[in-house]
Amino acid sequence: MEHALSPATLAELRRPRPYPAVSVLTPTHRRGSGNDQDPVRLRNVLAEARKRLEADPAVTRERRADVDAQLDRALAEVDLAHAEDGLVIFAAPGEHQVWSLARSVPERVVLADTFITRNLVAAQAAERPFWVLSVSADQVTLWSGGPDRVVEDHTGGFPLTRSRTNFDAERQERVGDLPSTFRDEGTRQFLREADNAMAAVLREQPRPLYVTGDRAALSLLDEAGTVSRGAVHVGHGGLAHSGPEAVWQAIRPVLEAEESKGAHSIVEELISARGHRTFAAGLDELWLSAREGRVRLLAVEEGFRAVVRDDGDHLVPAEPGDLDARDDIVDEIVEQCLETGADVRFVPDGTLGEEDGIAGVLRF
Repeated sequence: MEHALSPATLAELRRPRPYPAVSVLTPTHRRGSGNDQDPVRLRNVLAEARKRLEADPAVTRERRADVDAQLDRALAEVDLAHAEDGLVIFAAPGEHQVWSLARSVPERVVLADTFITRNLVAAQAAERPFWVLSVSADQVTLWSGGPDRVVEDHTGGFPLTRSRTNFDAERQERVGDLPSTFRDEGTRQFLREADNAMAAVLREQPRPLYVTGDRAALSLLDEAGTVSRGAVHVGHGGLAHSGPEAVWQAIRPVLEAEESKGAHSIVEELISARGHRTFAAGLDELWLSAREGRVRLLAVEEGFRAVVRDDGDHLVPAEPGDLDARDDIVDEIVEQCLETGADVRFVPDGTLGEEDGIAGVLRF
């Protein structure tokens, strides 16, 4: 199952397909309460997709058989034992993809000439993905991080390793000459290569960057390149050769501090916007402002969801399953804001006070 949504992957998902491009969305449960419902729910929503294919006169027999087979292959790839909060299946003639999301999605089936990507985009924004670069004299490892874990990532050719005759960092540490390792030209060149590789990753997938290592390693990386100068330094050595759990435990307190600081700054910016008359709140106002490209900053509480119906002039509350109900209006607003260059921030529930879960700062 897929997890990481890069700009290139998103562009590929959004390109037109031969009809029908089928998007199947269903909420799932992490291990524990509700997890036993997921197989039944998944079978039912896939049965609905096949029923829609069968009933659509625009779908030829050959294409229906092709997409049916792609749905079967997608189902075989689903791993509900490791489910997150949402599951998205894309199937079209000759292709399929399965996406696991750390954000709930509405249950729906859509047949169109493109896949429905807004829930993927909103989920990625809510996850606040980040990079961790763990540096040592003989290895630099890249980790991809999310809300509750990091995993090793091989983008950009990482991990980078360096071998040298009689090179033994542990021996050098024991005899007290490890700092000299970070003064020789070979180490400098090695870290310069790591800096160039990380710069290429950031160009393709811009994210906040955290760099771990002992003080000598971080100092030399700063001298050798540029990427770590704008990164958050975490003075913790040994993580280039460690597993993901050790990296996560080292980085989690730093993330929590950054999140708290970020939420506070967002609240201050919203308060300032009131005084400058650029403040907006509520689904109705932000939906209109997002479509007009006027939103500069959008703040959304992590647990905020809303089901509405668009009556042409306003968004009005609705119940799930109502005719023309839009179960994912918050995700639609998030995607629209991101499309027009807004800064979208998800904040802990209760951060926005009486603003009903969503607020923003307008450009004009």
